[in-house]
Amino acid sequence: MSRPSALTPTERVADPFVHEALLYEGVVGFLDGTMKVIYEGFSLDEPTIVAATPTNVKLLRERLGAFAEGVEFLDMTEAGRNPGRIIPWVLCRFMDQHPGRRVRIVAQTVWPERSAEEYPGCLQHEAMVNVALSGRDVTLLCPYDLARLDQKRIDDAQRTHPVMVDDNGRYPSGTYDPYGAVDAGNVPLSEPPAGATTLRFELESLVEVRRRVAEVGLDAELVPDRIVDLQSAVNELATNSIQHGGGSGTLRTWYDDRRVICEVRDFGHLTNPLIGRLRPPHGRGRGLVMVHFLADLVQRHTSTTGTTTRVHVLR
Repeated sequence: MSRPSALTPTERVADPFVHEALLYEGVVGFLDGTMKVIYEGFSLDEPTIVAATPTNVKLLRERLGAFAEGVEFLDMTEAGRNPGRIIPWVLCRFMDQHPGRRVRIVAQTVWPERSAEEYPGCLQHEAMVNVALSGRDVTLLCPYDLARLDQKRIDDAQRTHPVMVDDNGRYPSGTYDPYGAVDAGNVPLSEPPAGATTLRFELESLVEVRRRVAEVGLDAELVPDRIVDLQSAVNELATNSIQHGGGSGTLRTWYDDRRVICEVRDFGHLTNPLIGRLRPPHGRGRGLVMVHFLADLVQRHTSTTGTTTRVHVLR
């Protein structure tokens, strides 16, 4: 499967989708950069949402005062804990709530407390937004904290955003390369711990897959609803392995003091990085996008020798 096209900064001039990275320092820099976008939205009667860390949400609520009633706010550390949720369940959800209207979104995907396990998904998310939302009537501003993020995160922001905004104004990124960023986020996963359980599965053993997932959830004392969510996510992955990954796969399960992890490996090769990041049309199958919806983190590595997908659920 060939990759969908990504527009260059020059080609994006005619694209209604605007994707900018705000490089800010301190509270003043954050408020100055985001408030301008929000007030422009007010003046143009464009619905606006802010999805950011609780600290930054609080700052904007306080600065907006009574005007905060005209903005929807989300805690991105919850709604976007799994970076794979952000396109379908934060951005597209908000756009679908306002059909036929241009919308404005402040979306903070990368913050200093993001773990090393989460970051590759953040990088791929920021890159694939440029493809997923191309042609949509959206202004998307993504804040990056210059004082608290390392230089790699800032460099990656320039690879994934066609336009940068800082104290010097607005200017095209000189290193915009969304597919290069997707490749950089496709990192091999570490080996599971020695105590992980292993199950080789085929179509006839999907019942055993669900049983194994339930067992690890019970051992880890997950609440019943989260065990069901984890079973649903892993069943979707295992079914996909049977249909598209060579007819079989391997399930490995384990847990630690923070989370339960289930990993599915098969012989398939995912060549479209948007798989699982777009909601299917109404009435169609839920597909891999539901895996992202149900899990607290999804990690994936794919190559010509196979694909490994790892789902995490917090305890």
